[in-house]
Amino acid sequence: MGRRKVEIKRIENKSSRQVTFCKRRNGLMKKARQLSILCECSVAILIVSSTGKLYSSSSGDSMAKILKRYEIQHADELKTVELAEKNGDYLSHKELLEIVQCKLEEAKSDNISVESLISLEELFKSALSVTIARKGELMMELVKTLQEKEKLLREENKVLSNQLTKMEKKRFLEAEDESAMSLAKSPGNNTPETLSLLK
Repeated sequence: MGRRKVEIKRIENKSSRQVTFCKRRNGLMKKARQLSILCECSVAILIVSSTGKLYSSSSGDSMAKILKRYEIQHADELKTVELAEKNGDYLSHKELLEIVQCKLEEAKSDNISVESLISLEELFKSALSVTIARKGELMMELVKTLQEKEKLLREENKVLSNQLTKMEKKRFLEAEDESAMSLAKSPGNNTPETLSLLK
């Protein structure tokens, strides 16, 4: 009999939850060590339990070295955003969203510094200005499209109106002809005066 599929949701039983946490934490750390050895890369894992206890593991380089590199990389990302904003050359919305999401995850940790929060606030301001500018562009494009559509509809309406007028004139003339013909055919109306009117 094979393994049964475990539903990924919160385990309600406290002791079962603790056992699963310990097993999966150890399994995750084992996989991280294997990844580091097999692929010759640096891996750092930080786990905070539901009770607030911190577990960490690093392979390849030391934890401090990996975290330092992480900080430097994120500082460079923030500088890129600021430079792009100053030059008026905005990053794509997707790139900016990815940076904001990374920073938000960083902000959730308890030991975040005031400087990091200030940089996060600046990043949010940049993201907001980019979003507003993009929204403005899209709104202008939409207005332009609607104006062009309105122009086409007006022209189409004019053509249909002209066709309708021509059809009404044709029907009126046909009705007049029919009325004249019925007058000509009806007995007692063939007086010289009526005939002269028909002519």
